[in-house]
Parts: sequence; structure tokens; C-alpha cells
Amino acid sequence: MPNKIIVVALGGHALILDGDQRTVTDQYKAVEKAAKQLIEIVNDGWKLLITHGNGPQIGYILRRSEMALEELHPVPMDYAGADTQGAIGYMLQRAMNNEFSRRSMNKTVFSMITQVVVSVNDNAFSDPTKPIGSFMDKNTAELMESKYGWVTKEYSTNGWRRVVPSPIPNRVVESSLIKSAMDYSDVVICCGGGGIPVVIEKDGMLKGVEAVIDKDYTSSLIASVVEADVFAITTDVPNVAINYGTEREELLHEIDSGSLRQLYDSGEFPDGSMGPKVKAGINFVNEADGRKSIITNAKLLRRGVEGRAGTIITRTKGN
Repeated sequence: MPNKIIVVALGGHALILDGDQRTVTDQYKAVEKAAKQLIEIVNDGWKLLITHGNGPQIGYILRRSEMALEELHPVPMDYAGADTQGAIGYMLQRAMNNEFSRRSMNKTVFSMITQVVVSVNDNAFSDPTKPIGSFMDKNTAELMESKYGWVTKEYSTNGWRRVVPSPIPNRVVESSLIKSAMDYSDVVICCGGGGIPVVIEKDGMLKGVEAVIDKDYTSSLIASVVEADVFAITTDVPNVAINYGTEREELLHEIDSGSLRQLYDSGEFPDGSMGPKVKAGINFVNEADGRKSIITNAKLLRRGVEGRAGTIITRTKGN
């Protein structure tokens, strides 16, 4: 199996051990645990590209920014995303380098700040829905709207939250560099948090925008760019399930993309949880024959790659 490529999309919550352990030190311990699991895949002969979420981490940055508003300027979303890419990339790179050293494995790890082009005409910009940051009262929400141009939305009795667009990723700016990096590095880390969202202005210049890109969609995109054989998404559960949380819950083990798409179109998988993961997995396998998507938890990832765990998605024959 030499030279085969796998892309693994780590959820941002995979870097948090539990709700009471959220410090940087705690996050690094979670990263060390993830690194050990990922290195088992490298040890099996795979070239590994890692993407990661940043939901909790970017939330911490924005919370600190909100608390400091009386003294300092707010942190723009694109800069906050770049901050998390650097920090999480550094943690993953260091943890994997250290684990390779412990195992006397002569392997290299490379991480990259990544920008992702979105369309300025994406409908998400006229209807922002992605909640970020902390809850606030109505007066604070109105102040932030007038002073900084935020869009806010009321959430039941908890108060108001800022909402931002979540546009579809069109192109990874650093795609060619990432492909080259896969040729000389055993592990590449990129596209953190779905990538830093940028638009192309009329003069051809890139401009960062206040938005959040779904990391599973970007991960599927870059997996196709590097011509990966397998695209794996880690989440909190071992399998995708239909009738989730009910007495009729049924785990999905192996399913073709057409059948899974029918379930997706019927509303089986909510947009706020499993929906983007399912759609990203379908998109990847439908791009070319012989591909496989896996959705499972980090603990079962290696078994999933071996075809012995998780939900495995393959392309519908004749599609």
C-alpha cells in the first residue's frame, strides 16, 4: 500500500479532552493522544494529510476579544482563523514529531497557513446563519451592530449571538504548494478551520472576509486536489445513524453514495451536525472511481481505514 494518500479531518472538539479541560496545556494533551492514533496510519504506509476544525479555539479568541473591547480593537474573523491555524498546526506538528522520535521513525511533518476562495455572491453573505462568540443582551447586540457592523440573532432565552456567513469553498489558494508538500513530506497539516475565507476583488487581489467555512467541505475539496484514496472524517460517534437518538436508531456500516444522498435529501442528517460530514463524504467519492470516505470517531479511525469500523461510503456503480 505504499504511496497511497489519506486525508483525515479532525473535529475541533477532538482537541478538547472534556468540558473542564480547555486550557492550552489540556488541548496539547488531546493533540498528543490524536497524534498517536494518526501515526499508526502513517506506520501502515499511508501518506497523511490532516485538516482540523477550530470551533472551540476560535470561540476562545473571540471571547477574549469581546472582553477586551473597552481597551483594544476587535479581532477580525480571518485573523482569528489564521491564529488558530498557526496554534493548532504547531501543536499537531510538535506532537507528531515527538511521537515519531519516540518510535525512532524517520518521518517529516509540515504545516501550512491556508486561504480558501469563496464567492462574494454566495447566498450565505446575504443570510448569515453561523453563530459564533458568546451570548449577549439586546443592548450589547445593538451596540455591536451599530459600532462594528455585526449581524446578531436572538436565541430563545439565552440572549443574542453574533452570526456570520458560512459560504461554500471554491478553491484552496495554496493547492499547488500542498500537492508539492505531499511529495516530500510524510504528513501535511493544512486547511485548518475550513481555511481562511478570502474573496477575489476586481483587481485580482485577495481580501479576507468575516465568515466561517465548513471544514468538512474544504477537507473534501483538498482531498480531491491531492487525489487521495481515502477521506476520513472523525466525529464524536462511531457511525452515521438514521433515526438518530430514537428507539429506531440504526447504524450505517457500508453504504453507496446514491443511497446515502437519498437519506440526506430526505432530511435525515441535520445541517448543524452530521449533514455536512455526510455531504462532504459523498462529494469526495463521486469525484472519481475507487475512492472511499469514512465517518467514525478517532478511536476507531485505523480500523475504519482497514474497513472494519465506522461508516464507509463508496461511489454508486454507474454514477
